[in-house]
Amino acid sequence: MNKKEEFKAFVKKNPRLIKFVKEGSMNWQKFYEIFDLYGEDENAWKDYLKKEEKKSVENTSTDLVSWLKNIDLDGVQNGMNSLQRVVALLGELTTKSPTTTENAYKPRPLYKHFED
Repeated sequence: MNKKEEFKAFVKKNPRLIKFVKEGSMNWQKFYEIFDLYGEDENAWKDYLKKEEKKSVENTSTDLVSWLKNIDLDGVQNGMNSLQRVVALLGELTTKSPTTTENAYKPRPLYKHFED
């Protein structure tokens, strides 16, 4: 197996490297150069392959509570009112009002002229 194929296998084993490339902080060329010089040595990759800490349920719940505290309820209410007005307007535009076309047309009697 050549070095390029070994690097591809290394990246497949460590998909966290993709995140750094997508963020723009690293590129594949630099990663390949590190791999070419040091191989899979843990000291060379320690900055990029750190184990991500899992958030506990308590941290998640406190994050959720703080997010809920920051919600502007007046803004939400205004948005809902605006949405209700838009729906009501669309309802008015789409409903068909009964038209009185039958009463609008009156045939002229045959024996009368225009000015009679």
